[in-house]
Amino acid sequence: MDGAETIAGVVLAGGQSSRMGGGDKCLQPLGGKPLLAHVLARLSPQVSQLAINANGNPSRFDVFGLPVVADNSCDFQGPLAGIEAGLRWATNRCPNTAWAVTVAGDTPFIPSDLVARLLQAVREAPMAVATSGEGLHPVVGIWPVTMAQALADNLASGKRKATDWVKSQGAAEVFFDAVEIGGTQVDPFFNINRPDDLRAAEALLKRES
Repeated sequence: MDGAETIAGVVLAGGQSSRMGGGDKCLQPLGGKPLLAHVLARLSPQVSQLAINANGNPSRFDVFGLPVVADNSCDFQGPLAGIEAGLRWATNRCPNTAWAVTVAGDTPFIPSDLVARLLQAVREAPMAVATSGEGLHPVVGIWPVTMAQALADNLASGKRKATDWVKSQGAAEVFFDAVEIGGTQVDPFFNINRPDDLRAAEALLKRES
């Protein structure tokens, strides 16, 4: 797929993990390696270059050997700020890249055809986001890198809801079926928000092996 030569990938790892007891949720161990490693392993073959969006000391992500891109604002403004930072990174560091795909750093089972299907959808829409049986996933999508300034202006006006933004932009919605993990049908965007979610994902991976 030509898209792997022209599309940047950004994993949004800057969320506030209050329901996991604080700290970096994406660095929690899962199946013998950090949760983030699972996300990167699934996204990496689908894009040309990867970056991690996170705030604070970037050295905690050194083990991954990837650029760490912080939000452009000092206060926590949610995932749209991470997406905006990722689009600016793609513009500056990935020449001739028109699109960036973003995924959440707590979704270890993202589909292997995520980028291909999102890319197909933007033939007829300005951007595209994923949906599944669990509903809309507004931060899992493909974005034109030229959207960075519009996102910055939107955030400056106090509008931070990702769902409102993607709907206002006429995003295509691409439906993804459940994936089979360990003999169980699982939502492909199953996200780990609580300790119970982490234990459930651990059990699925044990059955998979």
